[in-house]
Amino acid sequence: MTDPDPRYSLANERTFLAWIRTAMGLLAAGGGLVALDPPWPDAAVRALGAVLAVTAGASAFAGWNRWRKVEAAIAAGRPAPPLRAHVALAAVVGLVALAVALLVVA
Repeated sequence: MTDPDPRYSLANERTFLAWIRTAMGLLAAGGGLVALDPPWPDAAVRALGAVLAVTAGASAFAGWNRWRKVEAAIAAGRPAPPLRAHVALAAVVGLVALAVALLVVA
């Protein structure tokens, strides 16, 4: 059996780094929201900041877990496993965007 093409591992690593960039952006958004202290109820601002921070941690973990599974699949010559975390990430970001929009309008 031949070694897998290193381009697949490099592409997998780039995807992992994209997950990490997403996590860093979410964490910065959560911290920035709390630090800017918008004229919204304090509990809402802190809750949104906390949701963004937790989503950042979950995104980083999901990226690492995906990287690990795909690396194992590459080494074994199997297809990549299906991705499910992106649905949850999109749902949380959409809900946070809706909450911020409602707070801005109120």
